[in-house]
Amino acid sequence: MAAASPWNLMFTKPLNKSRRLSTCSLSWRLSPPSPFAVSPLCSRPRNAKSFVVVAMMDAKPTVLVAEKLGDAGLQLLKKFANVDCSYNLSPEELCTKISLCDALIVRSGTKVTREVFESSGGRLKVVGRAGVGIDNVDLSAATEHGCLVVNAPTANTIAAAEHGIALLTAMARNIAQADASIRAGKWQRNKYVGVSLVGKTLAIMGFGKVGSEVARRAKGLGMQVISHDPYAPADRAIAIGVELVTFDEALTRADFISMHMPLTPATSKMFNDDSFSKMKKGVRIVNVARGGVIDEEALLRALDSGIVAQAALDVFTEEPPPNESKLVQHENVTVTPHLGASTMEAQEGVAVEVAEAVVGALKGELAATAVNAPMVSAEVLSELAPFVALAEKLGRLAVQLVAGGGGVKSVKITYASARGPDDLDTRLLRAMVTKGLIEPISSVFVNLVNADFTAKLRGLRLTEERIMLDGSPESPLAFIQVHIANVESKFASAIAESGEITVEGRVKDRKPHLTKVGSFSVDVSLEGSLILCRQVDQPGIIGKVGSILAEDNVNVSFMSVGRTAPKKQAVMTIGVDEEPSPEALKKIGVIPAIEEFVLLKL
Repeated sequence: MAAASPWNLMFTKPLNKSRRLSTCSLSWRLSPPSPFAVSPLCSRPRNAKSFVVVAMMDAKPTVLVAEKLGDAGLQLLKKFANVDCSYNLSPEELCTKISLCDALIVRSGTKVTREVFESSGGRLKVVGRAGVGIDNVDLSAATEHGCLVVNAPTANTIAAAEHGIALLTAMARNIAQADASIRAGKWQRNKYVGVSLVGKTLAIMGFGKVGSEVARRAKGLGMQVISHDPYAPADRAIAIGVELVTFDEALTRADFISMHMPLTPATSKMFNDDSFSKMKKGVRIVNVARGGVIDEEALLRALDSGIVAQAALDVFTEEPPPNESKLVQHENVTVTPHLGASTMEAQEGVAVEVAEAVVGALKGELAATAVNAPMVSAEVLSELAPFVALAEKLGRLAVQLVAGGGGVKSVKITYASARGPDDLDTRLLRAMVTKGLIEPISSVFVNLVNADFTAKLRGLRLTEERIMLDGSPESPLAFIQVHIANVESKFASAIAESGEITVEGRVKDRKPHLTKVGSFSVDVSLEGSLILCRQVDQPGIIGKVGSILAEDNVNVSFMSVGRTAPKKQAVMTIGVDEEPSPEALKKIGVIPAIEEFVLLKL
């Protein structure tokens, strides 16, 4: 049998009486006949509809490299594909060129928009991002067009960690300011007296790859290292000598704080006026992660007030920052232009990592660094769609109920269904629960391709359990439950009799509903945000909470109360369209009959 080779098949047919042609290109690997020949077109009746298949065999696929890539990566690509290095393409030029390419590699400067995928005519099979962030790639459009998107998340880890340590030490000893001073003809030894690192407490916010490498180096400098990360495995932290703590404890204990979390809706402006108010006076801050995790106006106020003694920033909300930025010009701020990954070794490593992922994808292999889901048949997706949404939202709810610094390690997913195991594939549902658990505090995009890999990488063990029900298997599922074991909860009532945080949901009218929290039955639509309140079951509580929210101009979309018995304990679940202000939440918390409450964002 001949060796498998990539083929392009072009189907051509007339659309109307004007005999204009419609063309659709498909690509896959198969074994062509040998020798390869194209048969002449057969004669046909004059009025017969034409359907011509023209087969063209390419020896190699074509990879368009739209931004500079390390030579090691280019050499790897050239062994497998035709490589077209065309830099600084305009959007129009990229759309024109992409129809001739099977793969595209970019860095952060090229926008891979929906128009690019539409212009590819179905030929583009993989987009490789040489780096971590994929903000410049339209993931929804990529998935719709059956295009895999891969990135290179590990190669720049050491470079980013080293830059974090470099900024930490330079800030502590006023290196940048002293250098500028002496170049200006001054000799100000007394002004630039620094602080020692030995014995100081460093709080690492985000204990992933970069954060853990920073911890190793900081320990070598004699620092005491603590960290906040709800997913950090305790055994890995202990092995390095790092104590896992809560977010507030990290703020109050730290002499230095180093940011290593991704920018997500949950972490956007996480460091704000409220966060700074909890820190030690004279704390020093390093950020080599993402600019948006810090409220820059709040940081400026904290610097001016002396709460923050110094800051060292490699990233900014807007890059490059405005020339007139008061933060950049502040005397106690050290800045670099997003150099975290900028070493020769890191650039070569990123090039090799993304090239290997692209080549693997073109060979039909599943990439561990894939960041978008594979195509799912329309029939399966239509049936599972509401349960897919339910699974993700249950994951998001469950992880927001976790408190403490121990981390989530064990999660069980329970499916109740009248269908047999062979008639219900739960891989997509498990992936969506994983997505809900991990994405709120991570830059990883979780999908069917990388869900299990991502969970394993973070020390998260997921198990599945099925409850077989009698009745018609017309609906794929009756309900889904998510259980998180061996953790404390922000909302004690979410702990079921089993000792686990438990949430349950069902689909009603094709919309996801929350039907149980802990041992309490509720019934609310999973949309907007939710307020969970445990209260003494007595008259007037609903009215008091409703009045507080109305005064805060927050619209209540739905409400449900589950109770153990009349006049005993009850859990009130309130759906709100807008997020209540801190003041409104404080007023709810001081109502005497309310024993605990929590705000959950969906």
